[in-house]
Amino acid sequence: MNGWKTHVGMAGRLSRRAFLAAWILAGCSFVSSSWAQDFPTRPVRLVTPFPAASITDILARPIAQRLSEVWKQPVVVDNRVGAGGIVGASAVASAPPDGYTLLVGSNGTNAINASLYSRLPYDAIKSFVPITQVSTSNLVLVVHPSVEANSVSELIALAKSKPGQLSFGSGGSGTTPHLAGELFNAMAGVQVLHVPYNGSPQSVLDLVAGRIQVIFANSASVLPQVRSGKLRVLGVTSPQRDPALPEVPTIAEAGLPGFAVEVWTGIFAPAGTPPQLVDKLSQQIRAVLANEDLIREFGKVGITVKSSTPQVFAAYVQEETVKWAKVVKASGAKAD
Repeated sequence: MNGWKTHVGMAGRLSRRAFLAAWILAGCSFVSSSWAQDFPTRPVRLVTPFPAASITDILARPIAQRLSEVWKQPVVVDNRVGAGGIVGASAVASAPPDGYTLLVGSNGTNAINASLYSRLPYDAIKSFVPITQVSTSNLVLVVHPSVEANSVSELIALAKSKPGQLSFGSGGSGTTPHLAGELFNAMAGVQVLHVPYNGSPQSVLDLVAGRIQVIFANSASVLPQVRSGKLRVLGVTSPQRDPALPEVPTIAEAGLPGFAVEVWTGIFAPAGTPPQLVDKLSQQIRAVLANEDLIREFGKVGITVKSSTPQVFAAYVQEETVKWAKVVKASGAKAD
């Protein structure tokens, strides 16, 4: 009988504990949902891991402006530059998961770096929650006018005749332009030396000055110099020609069959950001990306707007991580 009473007493205590736990969980869920509805109540920081005039910066500024209008709170673009995007990505990975610090990431920071570096201060998959994809674009292969090559095939022939004497710049080790150059070397069988910079704008300046001979760059960052005759474009890295440069052949059709590199960007939050807040962020940022003026503005510089749900974007990032791991292995590129 005493055992029965003890059993009932224990069951009662367990029941009360279960009820209390459920009540606390429900309360937390309510607070989280309410918090997501009220967001934001203070300024939001949009971290771009590359400098001004880089692709992430070009995208971040008009998006930040429009989000400020929607949220009635300042959205500040914070350029955290260094180590091929690792500095900026790390800053977001370690930030509180409250939606007030977001990353404008790319296939460099959130897919390629995972295989290119043996050690990263963040996990490219586990440290972030994908919010939405933002864009896709290609790179262009550009040379200084002094380079005696007017086509991709001529550049390959020149590089073979001068092994190690030509150099290509990029916005840093581990960036997509760096990997594009390494892939070009591997597929063409040439030795064009890599010169990493602390951001792509500096590599463009040095190319214009003739300090380096070649770069793979986002078309938005070099079109003004190409149109003014300060640089010469030989090809685009996408599988199809760029509508913004219809007269420029793809690298694949111009001398290196099978070559293709595309760039994507997207917005990420730190891991642990509440699902309700992730959904709200995704819906509101995708609404901004659907703006026709914004789409036209980006289209003029060769950027295609492409948004997606968090779930679709997460699956895409996983696929891209696997794809780029194979490319990195095949090219032999390393950035440590």
